Amino acid sequence: MRYAMGVEYDGSEFKGWQQLGESGRPSVQASLQQALSSVADAPIKVMCAGRTDAGVHGHCQVVHFDTDVVRNLRGWTLGTTTRLPPAIAVRWCQPVADDFHARFSARARRYRYRLLNRQVRPALNRQSLSWERRPLDAVLMHAAAQALLGENDFSAFRSVNCEALHARRELQAISVTRDGEVLEVCVQANAFLHHMVRNIVGSLILVGCGDKPVSWLGELLAGKDRTVAGPTAPPQGLVFVGPLYPDNWQLPAEVTL
Repeated sequence: MRYAMGVEYDGSEFKGWQQLGESGRPSVQASLQQALSSVADAPIKVMCAGRTDAGVHGHCQVVHFDTDVVRNLRGWTLGTTTRLPPAIAVRWCQPVADDFHARFSARARRYRYRLLNRQVRPALNRQSLSWERRPLDAVLMHAAAQALLGENDFSAFRSVNCEALHARRELQAISVTRDGEVLEVCVQANAFLHHMVRNIVGSLILVGCGDKPVSWLGELLAGKDRTVAGPTAPPQGLVFVGPLYPDNWQLPAEVTL
């Protein structure tokens, strides 16, 4: 039997999603697999929709796993959550067809980056907010970001450690808005490169503070040169909102197109 599961987590305490050895801080994946295996009383491995880095959070990460163990959905959801550290919780769990794949069945993925824009660093919510003391113009940042829409080569916003076979991605939507002292960048694409969102935000900040013109993002995209783009924004403000799937999988509305 194959199950899909929605998981939320505060990434501050973890070295990232992926299990990469046993030393240092735990990964979200390792913690979830350990809890699921305890509920099943048998080893369980999970596959996620999209990996996140150390310090990055997940609102509704979707995973799938296979097991012959019979547990009701309440057991998979609440039983797993009780065995997880406080920074991780299972939102929902449901059976899916055997050909569902958390990664390959997704048609889009969404990220949100929130940034406190004031002179003083945050004390409250500092684990989920980045910070920029220079005044930022969200209108200019939004206008600059629109140059990235469509299918493009995003080499200018790709980490040197990115393992993707190519840098072409389809950016489906991007917006920059302000609510009081907080700026929010929302991005949706078919898939993302390593550090792509944080690199885009780092470049947008330079537009927002007036160091670069609105046209600069389009120039960066065309130039495909990471070395001339903005710095990588800190991880704290980034949340993987979740993937989106076609409605034939009959998943919860929050992850359905």
